[in-house]
Amino acid sequence: MRRPALILPTALALAAITALAAPAPPAPTAHSAARGCLPTGNGYLRARIRGALNLDINWHNADLECDGGLRPDGSGLRVSFAGPAHGDGRRLRLVFGVRAVSEGHAGRELPTNLTVILEGEERVFATRGDDHCTVDELRQERLGALGGPLRSWRIVARGFCTSPASTLSSDARILVTRFDFAGSAVFEDAPGASPPPAVPPAPATPPATPHPAA
Repeated sequence: MRRPALILPTALALAAITALAAPAPPAPTAHSAARGCLPTGNGYLRARIRGALNLDINWHNADLECDGGLRPDGSGLRVSFAGPAHGDGRRLRLVFGVRAVSEGHAGRELPTNLTVILEGEERVFATRGDDHCTVDELRQERLGALGGPLRSWRIVARGFCTSPASTLSSDARILVTRFDFAGSAVFEDAPGASPPPAVPPAPATPPATPHPAA
């Protein structure tokens, strides 16, 4: 008796079998889904730079990586913004060191140090002091729950520089004539320290009571 011929699976059938046998991809986690500067989606950086660099920066939340916290000496806030990365590894980063402001508090006319880093080019421009730039106005908005050892804030500020930032060899200079940003800062209690009192959000304004028609 003649046996039936063995039918070999086609390439399409093999692909289907492979796909069915492959494990399903893992579901995205909240951490991997989070992109950009702020989880609320309202981070940004705008700046006008002239001199050795001529740039009009207008980075939105999805374009940015941002972080911040206390300055290393505890004298104020440090907020960092990194823009979109280029394919060759180059990237522009701006770091603002704002003096005389603490967690949860607003401020005006705050002395500020500015560092502009060209990552991938080994170039750094710095004002080398807090007296060359000024934050006109700064406010902080709480992100997440109040209290706890780690506390996150949205930092919103605007300001300008009156003196240029220069490279370490002082052979090139830039002037950031204006900037405004919304970034983040995270504060953590020192070991054994008591956390600062929670700063409650501003109370909502009650709706006006309608008056009866005359």
